Amino acid sequence: MRQAARVLSATILAFFVAIAALWTGLALWYRLPPPDWGRGISASMFVLFGLCVIIALFSRFRTHAITLFAAAFGAVLVWWSSITPPVQANWAPDVSRQVTGTINDDLLTLTDVRDFEWRGDDDATPRWVTRSYDLAKLRTLDLFMSYWAGPEMAHVIMSFGFEGGDYLAWSVEVRRRMGGEFSPVADLFKSNPLVIVAADERDVVGVRSNIRGEDVQLYRMTTPPEAARKLLLEYVADANALSTTPEFYNSITTNCTTTIVKMARAVGARIPFDWRLIVNGYLPDYAYAQGALDTHMPLPELKALAHIDERARAAGLSPEFSQLIRVGVPSPRGQP
Repeated sequence: MRQAARVLSATILAFFVAIAALWTGLALWYRLPPPDWGRGISASMFVLFGLCVIIALFSRFRTHAITLFAAAFGAVLVWWSSITPPVQANWAPDVSRQVTGTINDDLLTLTDVRDFEWRGDDDATPRWVTRSYDLAKLRTLDLFMSYWAGPEMAHVIMSFGFEGGDYLAWSVEVRRRMGGEFSPVADLFKSNPLVIVAADERDVVGVRSNIRGEDVQLYRMTTPPEAARKLLLEYVADANALSTTPEFYNSITTNCTTTIVKMARAVGARIPFDWRLIVNGYLPDYAYAQGALDTHMPLPELKALAHIDERARAAGLSPEFSQLIRVGVPSPRGQP
């Protein structure tokens, strides 16, 4: 029994050592400075060290192996905690600025709202503007899902609609450097900061539907104006905080979905944990189950009507883009 218990405990420890060694190897690969061969050697050496520790766990050197690995991994964690997001860098043009906002009674004024004229994925006329919005005229909240890698994963955009036909879209994105690309694995290891973009729909939605050819879907939400206002103000608060204290984007914990969920919970929304909050391509299914979408229509029918790509391409990123893409998309009862 004692021998069996010893083998079991060594097996459990070996599992945790393997996870820690693999994580450290990836962290060293993604976060150590170039050259690549130096990063590769460092990452490989730590993984090999972890393998040696695992073998030693089943020998008389077990205690020494645990102590040595704990010291090495502790040093890695100290180094890891010292890595902070950069404040200045050669950012890609579309994420080069962080929107900020001020509120005076019902008047919301945003600085650095994005309004790019897109001609290609890497070809746009940059335009950053200051806009004001009357919060008393806020009426609707819409959910955009932009599918870029199959049905499991999508980029989430929330858009606030105002009386008179104005829409303000918010997109939580990776703040890439010039020439950089989105990498779900790399962004688990403090590769890029987080940025919150406020933009016209013809910019932040249109670039995905018309330029990148993504499958974009639009869902009108049942959120009342009072709750939408609270969420909008939380967006502004988080954007203002990021402008002074940057955070890292993380593909699992701090992404375009989890950040929205965090903000919604901060203003009192009840959002139970669900696997569809991680595999976010199924977020419309989750929202439908929670009553956040119009349930008077079966979900498959609602999904079929949510696709906006053809109308978006026909609109051609015109000033009427927001109105044209909503033609035929069901609205909850009582909403415009």
